[in-house]
Amino acid sequence: MRVYLPVLFLLTAVPAAPLRAAATFSVPQSGLPDPLVLIAYGDMRFTGRRETQASSPSVRQALVARLAAENPAAIFVNGDVPWHGVDADYKVYRKETRAWRRKHLRVYPALGNHEFSACQASICLERWWDTFAELRGRRWYSVAIGTRVVGIALDSDASLLPGSDQRAWLEEQVASLDPGVRVVLIVMHHPPVADVQTTKLTDHNPRPDEQALAEYLAAAAAGSAARFVVSAGHIHNYERFEKDGVVYLVSGGGGALPYEVDRTASDLYQNADFPNYHYVRFTLRGQTLRGEMIRLNDYAAARPKKWQSRDYFEINLQP
Repeated sequence: MRVYLPVLFLLTAVPAAPLRAAATFSVPQSGLPDPLVLIAYGDMRFTGRRETQASSPSVRQALVARLAAENPAAIFVNGDVPWHGVDADYKVYRKETRAWRRKHLRVYPALGNHEFSACQASICLERWWDTFAELRGRRWYSVAIGTRVVGIALDSDASLLPGSDQRAWLEEQVASLDPGVRVVLIVMHHPPVADVQTTKLTDHNPRPDEQALAEYLAAAAAGSAARFVVSAGHIHNYERFEKDGVVYLVSGGGGALPYEVDRTASDLYQNADFPNYHYVRFTLRGQTLRGEMIRLNDYAAARPKKWQSRDYFEINLQP
């Protein structure tokens, strides 16, 4: 049985049952479809429709409508929900995502840097928590989606270095995974692995905090029956890597001003398409997790609505 909250943003999950005590929230297996479909994307920058450079209103709305049509079990957002973190931006978010609430979709966001771009941290957080009420008091959290998937939302604005509060919490979460968990989906804003740029967007290259996280995940993945997937944003494009048994995605095509990147040889996506407004769809069927990058083709149209699968990958899971 699903529990719905009477708030503008719906985290349709209940506090974790004793079996999943390590998770902040949980969604019962009995309420989930088979196959299980999850969505990850980010960098929308919801703001007023007159602002068309920092973010495209038509692209944002096309993505919202498309995700509503997908009817996924959960939508994971990897940061930069608003443009400036002001009340007006969150009002636009609530208005433009009404279709999600009508369908009672579960939405799990991570904090990005634009949530803090135009206000003091304490004020910005209050606006965030006013919009995402069930997260109040939390900057990072986890959710068990049934018995086989755990989603973890991290805060790129707080330390991820060894010994930090967030890192200690994450290590405890991973150590407490139920033996039946087969997929750990980590969503965050700044990417731990990305195409390292030498001439443009060099300030968006992976930072020490996220690099330290990647080192930790390499060790965690080696000793776990679960497969780890990281979906980050900040770079307004799409990239895909596999490093030390972990799949790393850059999924920053939610509507914000697109960024061109020089793709390195380690990037498993080498298509020259630009811009890459998109989302990533995960489908868990049996012992296989399939990921697909679904790209908006007619992004320049007044009402874009043409989509195409431009990348896919499969992860074989342990029985």
